[in-house]
Amino acid sequence: MKMLRLAIGLALLSLTVSLAPASAQQFPPSQIKIVVPFPAGGTTDILARFIAQYLGEKLGVPTIVENRAGASGTIGSEMVAKSPADGSVLLITATHHVINPSLFRKLPYDTETAFSPVAVVASAPNALVVSKEFPAKTVAELIAMAKKDPGKLSFGSSGIGGANHLSGELFKQMAGVDIVHIPYKGAAPAMNDLLGGHIPIMFDTLPTVLPAASAGNIRVLAVTSMTRAASLPDVPTLDEAGVKGFEATAWFGLYMPAANGNAAYTRLVEVMKEILATPAIAEKFATQGVAPGKLSGADFTRFVDAEIKKWSAVVKTANVPLE
Repeated sequence: MKMLRLAIGLALLSLTVSLAPASAQQFPPSQIKIVVPFPAGGTTDILARFIAQYLGEKLGVPTIVENRAGASGTIGSEMVAKSPADGSVLLITATHHVINPSLFRKLPYDTETAFSPVAVVASAPNALVVSKEFPAKTVAELIAMAKKDPGKLSFGSSGIGGANHLSGELFKQMAGVDIVHIPYKGAAPAMNDLLGGHIPIMFDTLPTVLPAASAGNIRVLAVTSMTRAASLPDVPTLDEAGVKGFEATAWFGLYMPAANGNAAYTRLVEVMKEILATPAIAEKFATQGVAPGKLSGADFTRFVDAEIKKWSAVVKTANVPLE
């Protein structure tokens, strides 16, 4: 009888272990897949491949990148949201991730609850740039011009609802000016019109505008981070230039499916801290004009929540049409 009870007990124990959620099993898994919800070749994709290399080396498992582009990043993000929270499927995406909840009437996931933010992978300031013939030489002069003739000035962007469009809307709201938004089908045609003097103002990422600025074809009036950019130490921040509290950086984050602080999540946070503190990563990221992120775990989670609320308010105030 005792032997029978022992056999039953062992069988139940075996069943319990076999039914344990993947998130409770050993980490790392046999392979890690990082999903990038944008096409190959862009900044997000390049950064993901850097991280995949170092993550694979740190954990000793093959780590691959898979591009699942479409619908402003929601297709790839949905795939990750519906994956096991065992660390086998991760997401690296851009600022769109925290803006999309405000732009789409219905997303196939809840951005705040479907993911566990692991770490900010990298960040870069945006820049307020003007055409080289634009009369204003400072942010204060630009604001004065805009207030003198409301609705006369315009700014271009890569499209409605993009991070650069909303940076412009945030500037309008915080500076108290009326500047008309002109959306383009992509950043390249917008930049071409800025270079040609067809539009006077634009917000774009600093790495994107640096070549034209260095050649003297456009001028950078300010950067949108709270600290000056190392590549343009003489250019003020918008906060310094009088738009107090303005901050709108481009950043890229690593997420996993909602993990509730499980072992896989905890280990990933630890490993990403180590990776992002590696000098070699800083050197690789510098080639893309970005710096390694500094937020991880709970700090990154709070940042994501704050960004969702921030951009939601901007979208509502600007009456940006929903998709």
